[in-house]
Amino acid sequence: MKKDAGIIHNWKLTIEYDGGRYSGWQEQTNARTIQGELKRAASEFLHTEVDLQGAGRTDAGVHALAQVASLRAKLKFSPSPAELADALNSLLPADIAIVRAERADPRFHARHDAETRTYRYQISTRKTAFAKRYVWWIKEPLDVAAMARAARSLEGRHDFVNFRAPDPARPAESTLVVVDSARIETEASLILFRIEASHFLWRMVRRLTGVLVRLGKGEITEADFAELLAAKKRTDLDVAAWTAPSSGLLLESVRYK
Repeated sequence: MKKDAGIIHNWKLTIEYDGGRYSGWQEQTNARTIQGELKRAASEFLHTEVDLQGAGRTDAGVHALAQVASLRAKLKFSPSPAELADALNSLLPADIAIVRAERADPRFHARHDAETRTYRYQISTRKTAFAKRYVWWIKEPLDVAAMARAARSLEGRHDFVNFRAPDPARPAESTLVVVDSARIETEASLILFRIEASHFLWRMVRRLTGVLVRLGKGEITEADFAELLAAKKRTDLDVAAWTAPSSGLLLESVRYK
């Protein structure tokens, strides 16, 4: 390791994790979280306090294929990215893995510098023995074409007030979100809902998925979906109760300039 006088070092970490055993990404008192485990491992290896910020604040039980975090620490030595990744992987639980570590500009911030995030929700049309922790099994037939049309209508700038849960951490947050792309795809027995946006409201993707499934089952119409997307108040549609389980949701990627 290269000795220096003690300066701020910053790394960009790409992380995958199974969120099933954790209370979400964000560090909490008296709860096991992904951010908490990463900070513990980094502090242990670097022998100092660290600042670690994630690009997306995933909920309890939600997984990630490529979460991105910025790791900052003031050090008198500079581990290489490979040394850092190897050390963290040896200290982290088996269900959290550093896929890649890179040196980053001291000003890089994983959340503030991210342009878009892409989430993927996985719906299984059959019972699965091996992937049940990562899908939502829907037994009833689904009208995938109707779901696909509704998903496409999400693209653009909309008020998602009907698809968000009140966030106590951000009570004044705007409910306007710009969606870059949204689509439904099928792969064998999987129906995949992918959505890319500048940011997401609390539980927005899970509630969108739940409403799409109701549409696919024929329990609501495409006109109902359009009214919800137009921010019209529909007391007869209980979107909160339709929130999809966290098990099928994955943070798939984060895009930077």
